[in-house]
Amino acid sequence: MTRPADQPPPSLARTAWLTVALLMPVALLNYLDRQMLASMKLSVMKDVSDIGTNENWGFMLGQFKWVYALLSPIGGYVADRFSRRFTICGSLFVWSAVTWATGQITTFNGLLWARSLMGISEAFYIPAALALITDYHLGSTRSRAVGLHQMAIYFGVIAGGFGGHVADAPQLGWRFAFAACGVVGMVYAVPLVLLLRDAPHATDGGERAPPLTAARELATNLSFLLLVLYFTLPALAGWVVRDWMPAILAEQFGIGQGKAGVAATLYWQLAAIVGAVLGGWLADRRMRHTARGRVHVSALGMCLIVPAIYGIGSAGSLAVAVGFLILFGLGWGFFDCNNMPILAQIVKPHLRATGYGVMNFVSISCGGLADWGFGALRDAGVPLRAIFGTFAGAAALSVGLVLLIRPRREWGAGAP
Repeated sequence: MTRPADQPPPSLARTAWLTVALLMPVALLNYLDRQMLASMKLSVMKDVSDIGTNENWGFMLGQFKWVYALLSPIGGYVADRFSRRFTICGSLFVWSAVTWATGQITTFNGLLWARSLMGISEAFYIPAALALITDYHLGSTRSRAVGLHQMAIYFGVIAGGFGGHVADAPQLGWRFAFAACGVVGMVYAVPLVLLLRDAPHATDGGERAPPLTAARELATNLSFLLLVLYFTLPALAGWVVRDWMPAILAEQFGIGQGKAGVAATLYWQLAAIVGAVLGGWLADRRMRHTARGRVHVSALGMCLIVPAIYGIGSAGSLAVAVGFLILFGLGWGFFDCNNMPILAQIVKPHLRATGYGVMNFVSISCGGLADWGFGALRDAGVPLRAIFGTFAGAAALSVGLVLLIRPRREWGAGAP
């Protein structure tokens, strides 16, 4: 029997799934190391007293994102031009060292520098990792493989949500959490560089576009530009939910930062895990019938996100807020597991990491502004309902944008 064109040989298939398994702990650390600061806000602001205001706190969160965003296209291009494997391992080791160093800092300016260095080092990971997964996983497993990787990210956010409990523990504290996570990451980078491999068809001396050529190809691709906008608009709310929700719940419902951190992350991240697994399976299955299968499943997820965002800002009780966060998480999983697979249908393989880096640049730059702006608006007393209503409108617009994308069935090795 002839093997389908989009299915690799058994030996390569095993390597493909091993690659996902090796990257999942890295993805978890990637988001744990950046997320736990949000759930430790009260402890960090008390300990580092010159932070002072919510606006400064929001600016610090935004600082990470702006640096991360600026470096993401460069990180993606390095992974496309040279080695995804070494880009990933180097990124892990450096950001873990910065995580350890963060636990030693005593001033607001020091935290700004640490978050900037964190942004530089982490910017090289996600584009390279997702590109490596799509190099190995062809059409029949691509969304599921990306979904598993994103699932590890959600576990990282969940673990970060428990950071408030660690910060509150007298025998531990927020500094211990940063030091411990940093050491774990640096240690894991050693076996990872020995076990991880670049995909054969991605390192066979094929197309390696010069920077201007890569930029021109992406800038003249209408479907790519639409995907960038689609990727960005929901992220305005997504970053605020990640970075501010523990503080929002603590303030709105009078609960401690430990309970607020768990409520703000655990339930919607578990829902996102379900959404990523289910959305990946549905998208791969839908692709058997239409090249727009992943677009359709992603748009379905966004239709869940829109009312969820509005509901989060209007909730009158903790239980209602958590219910809308769960709906948000389910939709986010559908959305998140299909972004790179859709990208792989509209750009050539040698531009995947660069393209995702550009998407990160635009999305996270705007996310940093959303973090900063949210802090300023809250200081000014603007109601949550008004802020989240605006976010919901932006997400609703994105549904129409993704449906305008015109993907191929697959683009790359083994494509029909």
